[in-house]
Amino acid sequence: MNDSKGILLESGTNELEMVEFEVGNNKFGINVIKVKEIIQPTAIIPIPHSHPHVKGLIQLRGEVLPVVDMARVLGLEESNSPQSKFIVSQFNKQKVVFHVHNVTQIHRISWDQIEKPSEMYSGMKSGIIGVVKREDTMVLMVDFESIMVEINPESGIHIDQVKKLGPRERSDKKIVAAEDSPLLRKLLSDTLSEAGYVNVEFFENGRDALNYLESLTNGDSAIEESVGLVITDIEMPQMDGHHLTKRIKTDPVLKKLPVIIFSSLITSDLRHKGEMVGAEDQVSKPEIAELILKIDQHVL
Repeated sequence: MNDSKGILLESGTNELEMVEFEVGNNKFGINVIKVKEIIQPTAIIPIPHSHPHVKGLIQLRGEVLPVVDMARVLGLEESNSPQSKFIVSQFNKQKVVFHVHNVTQIHRISWDQIEKPSEMYSGMKSGIIGVVKREDTMVLMVDFESIMVEINPESGIHIDQVKKLGPRERSDKKIVAAEDSPLLRKLLSDTLSEAGYVNVEFFENGRDALNYLESLTNGDSAIEESVGLVITDIEMPQMDGHHLTKRIKTDPVLKKLPVIIFSSLITSDLRHKGEMVGAEDQVSKPEIAELILKIDQHVL
């Protein structure tokens, strides 16, 4: 699959294409939107004093890319299996290669088939953000953004970026934010608070956020009196951000609310998907300062 664009889904359907891969005897998944291509392993140049998860560098068509060993990330036994593959991925404005033991197939599934992980193994450091049950096995959805923040903290969200914006007047209306990653919810909470937006209601997925917004309407057309804006990630179990935006923008009451999509998947190739469902703006993670400026612009 040298080009994933051919299988991208219509925006707002609450579906995704998931690449299933194996590490050890376990099955994991990555959203095909993150995948640029899947290649055979090539020679790796080690990097002295690099992060333990990083095996080294490869050169791919003139680009020098880091290789992350998913066995090390997940605490599983490393392997030199002949079925090993390199998943070349791009998100958060960065390109990285993930070394896995095998790539098996691609599934088309609905986000509502992805269950929230049990609290026994969920949390900021679990690395698992969703579970897909398939026949007699389970596929675990991996939090690739958090993996990269752990390896390179500079690639994450930083409060210092917000402090540089200086003090400004703030609306006291509630902001509703849908973000499935516990780590990113905490980072968003801290940075929004630093920016003066302290009245923020967080939800783990789009479905919970939509249910909350609908509960505030009660047939009343004045939703904008209590909620000023919605921020949503794209990849979330139960309901993704594109479908959430579409549901908001087709609701006769909720459609007044501005929606900003804040996601690692905002690229020139994919921006049209957010435009199709009616989002007022789209900001790529980790550009938190840009997000704050967009909130300033759009909050009711």
